Amino acid sequence: MQDVNSRSHFQQLSRLLQLASPLLPVGGYSYSEGLETLILQGTISDRSSLQTWIEYELQAGAIRIEAAVMDRAYLATSQNNLTRLKYWDRWLSAMRETEELRHQSWQMGGSLTKLAIELTPEIQELFSTLDRPCHYAIAFGITAQSWQIDRHATILAYLQCWVTSQIGVGIKLIPLGQTAGQQMLWQLLAQLDLLAQTIPTLADDDLYACTWGSSLASMQHETLYSRLFRS
Repeated sequence: MQDVNSRSHFQQLSRLLQLASPLLPVGGYSYSEGLETLILQGTISDRSSLQTWIEYELQAGAIRIEAAVMDRAYLATSQNNLTRLKYWDRWLSAMRETEELRHQSWQMGGSLTKLAIELTPEIQELFSTLDRPCHYAIAFGITAQSWQIDRHATILAYLQCWVTSQIGVGIKLIPLGQTAGQQMLWQLLAQLDLLAQTIPTLADDDLYACTWGSSLASMQHETLYSRLFRS
């Protein structure tokens, strides 16, 4: 029995690492979610200001809401509740404040859906019931549950993927050194773990964010003179 449990744990860990890998071909590296605007404007100019921005987004920004919706997709998948999956997918479409962010979520969601079906064809029927393409948070929750990855680990991985992506933008544009990026991630781990524990306790009425700064930065991104990122 211990060997069976050990193999199951190893399988879950392997699948989690693959789902959260920066090599996952979903295109997340091509988006800055407004950070490019803020860096070029000088609002974010060093490691300290970038970390402050990320910390605030984790506390009150859209990533907190996305993670909660991803968790709801995870639970709906475990219950085979297609109605709830469709509801939260459409809710995310309404919640997105800019066209760039909406298309980012759809593009990454479509890419993850395609990959998940390639790896596990039996998941196709579940995805086929949703609007095409579904949002990235929805696809992430469906895939994680279908791959039998632990719920808390899934939430933590989703949050950490977002943080590492934002740090990656800072490394390229500020610029920051790779070591500084790793130090920043290390300092954020406790906050990530606390938020991952909080996400499952959020009621539907708690799903709101104060992200006007990020939204304005995203709106201004398309008018930048030069751009490295798509959002």
